[in-house]
Order: sequence, then structure tokens, then C-alpha cells
Amino acid sequence: MRILVTGASGMLGRVSALRLIERGDDVCVLQRRPSGLPCREHLGDVADPDVVRRAAHRQDAILHLAAKVDVVGRWPDYRRANVDGTAAVVAACREQGVPRLVHVSSPSVAHAGQPLVGVGADPADPALARGHYSRSKALAERHALAADSPDLAVLAVRPHLVWGPGDTQLVERIVTRARSGGLPVLGAGGALIDTTYVDNAADALVAAVDACGAAAHGEALVVSNGEPRPVREVLSRLCRAAGVPAPRHRVPVIAARLAGAVVDTAWAVTGRQDTPPITRFLAEQLTTAHWFDQRRTRAVLGWEPRVTLEDGFDRLAAWYAGPGAPVR
Repeated sequence: MRILVTGASGMLGRVSALRLIERGDDVCVLQRRPSGLPCREHLGDVADPDVVRRAAHRQDAILHLAAKVDVVGRWPDYRRANVDGTAAVVAACREQGVPRLVHVSSPSVAHAGQPLVGVGADPADPALARGHYSRSKALAERHALAADSPDLAVLAVRPHLVWGPGDTQLVERIVTRARSGGLPVLGAGGALIDTTYVDNAADALVAAVDACGAAAHGEALVVSNGEPRPVREVLSRLCRAAGVPAPRHRVPVIAARLAGAVVDTAWAVTGRQDTPPITRFLAEQLTTAHWFDQRRTRAVLGWEPRVTLEDGFDRLAAWYAGPGAPVR
């Protein structure tokens, strides 16, 4: 197939594009900066309709990953990248006659701060989603799924907490905090959470491109390894793989959430763009369970994770021990 991948400069976008290239698809990518991938590239802003329209020309499918992912920042920036960007992709699909769109979303679009225990893909709710990122992704997912029609099959996929070698969103931040001694466990650290090794997430997205259409469309699917672990164990194993001290001190849950609320206000008032030590969203994510029923996802996509968490931790440790890893 001829497939456009947006956001291929990110870890998951890059691995997904490589999977498609390796199996023989005709892949082109769209992002702001060169990806270095062995395929055609379009450089530009995903929220620019003209840029997206040109990239979508004669494509059989679009895998849309481009997004602003962070815990701080101004709402207009999230809206432009995530909401306007998705609107531009949907419009390009319609104008160029692209029949398939796989929109990469997030389980946080249906997270209102309460535990998620063995649930499926509940509807995205911008009114209850926590923080600019989650709210903007909820609006984007609803816009994408609303475009599902006989001429355009749309499937939303929500990979949960994707990590792996080279990850700058989750692993690098945890390791940096742990190296400086500033990574605590919130509460007892016993909340069960799902995570997803990057190779498994990429395989699921490739399977979604294939399934989008007759097999499935007009719905959202959550993707994870399906191996819930306590938060403290996940943090400790990631730290061990990177060769940094595991978190030892604890912060009470109430104190962490209050601190997150204060920090959110302070960063919003001052306009700071650096990563804060805690936010309300992070405090909720690290102290509430969120793991998911994968039966619908695996049945629809015909997909199963092939890299266990144990294997993933081993691969991460090997990467940190290798010559291309960051200096410890």
C-alpha cells in the first residue's frame, strides 16, 4: 500500500514507519524535521492544510501520529498541533480520496482522574479529560471518528504508556529524575498500570492499517502489553535498566496531588515551559490504577504483543549498555 505516516520523528512513529517499509509498503512521512528514514519525506506543519493535502495525494492510507505530547504548555499550541492537525488530516483524506485513516490517540482521553480497572475504550470526553494534552487528544479523536463513512474508514488506536530504547517522553524523564535523586514513589506505589513496549505498539498500528475498513472502523481500541504491574515496580525496572538508582523516598498521595495543583497554577501564571517536578495529571496517573481489557483489540486487529515486559526491560538495558546510548 501507499501509506503516509505523520509524526515519524517520534519514537513510535519512526518504528511504525520502519515496520511498514520493511514489509514492502510504499511509505512517505510528514513531520517538521528530517527523520532520516529510507523513504520519501514531506517537511512541514501537520496543521497546515496545504502541506497535508500534498502529502496525502494518491495515498491508500494515513497513519496519523503527529501530536504535541507534554505535561506543560499553552492551550493554543496543543489545539493547533492536535486538534487542527487532525482536522487537516481528515480534510486531506476527503479531498484526496484516501480510503483509510488510523488515528493514534491516547487512553487519557477517557480518564477523568478515577481508576480504570479492566475497562475497554470508553468514549473520549473532552469535558472530563485532565490537562491540555488529554483534552486536545479527546477533541481530535472525536473529530476523526465523526468522519468515518463509506468513503473513509476511520479507526482510533490508543497505545498506553509506550516506552523503549531512545524514548524521550517517558523513559528519559524518569531516568533523568532518578539520576538526580528527585524521583519519588507517590503513596505506596501499588497502583497497577499497563504499559506498552514500542515494538508491540508499532505492530498494533500496522495491524490497524490492515484492519481499517471492512474488518473495523468507527471505533477506538486501547493497546497495551496486557501485563499490569505496580507503579513502583515499573519505575524500579526502568531505572535498573538505565543503571540509575531506583526511587527510595515516598510522598503521600494527598501531598502529591496538592503539589500538582499548585504547580499547575504556578506554571500557567508564569508561562514557564520547562518540565515541572509534578503536575496534577502526573500525580493522578501515578496513584490510580489504569489497566485495560485487551480482548476486543486483539480480536479486531488479529494482533498479540510479541515482546514481554521482561524482554523489553532486557532490551532497554542492552541499549543503555551499548555505544549509542546516552552517557550515564
